[in-house]
Amino acid sequence: MRSNHIAMSLVIKSPIEKVWAALADWESQGDWMLQTRVDVTSEIREGVGTTIAAFTGIGKLGVMDHMVVTSWQPPHICDVLHTGKIIKGTGRFELVVIDADTTRFNWSEEILAPRAIFLLIAPGLYAGVRISLTKLGRHLRH
Repeated sequence: MRSNHIAMSLVIKSPIEKVWAALADWESQGDWMLQTRVDVTSEIREGVGTTIAAFTGIGKLGVMDHMVVTSWQPPHICDVLHTGKIIKGTGRFELVVIDADTTRFNWSEEILAPRAIFLLIAPGLYAGVRISLTKLGRHLRH
């Protein structure tokens, strides 16, 4: 398997602290993340060592993504290690202040998968994340 990189940036018209709070509230991510339900599976609720299970799909058809937080630098960086049977690799949320009311959200993933499989899933993954982050931006403006 090889590492495959996917990333995007989105400007959100909201202060960095508000964006971070929305991201760090793992279980409410389903409010804006497309077809996803997120559960914290550890006693640790935030910070390094927090474990998360995110199911993305419809009904019982979908993919379970197990993660552990490996870096926690509020309100700027959260790194995760994907530890599931299907999804493996690393992910990063990085927030950058543009001004007092505007934040750049940089999202990136290094997904371990055969190149052919990655090329099949990348367009859907990219589109799903773009839709989700746009929804988060709209949600935070209200």
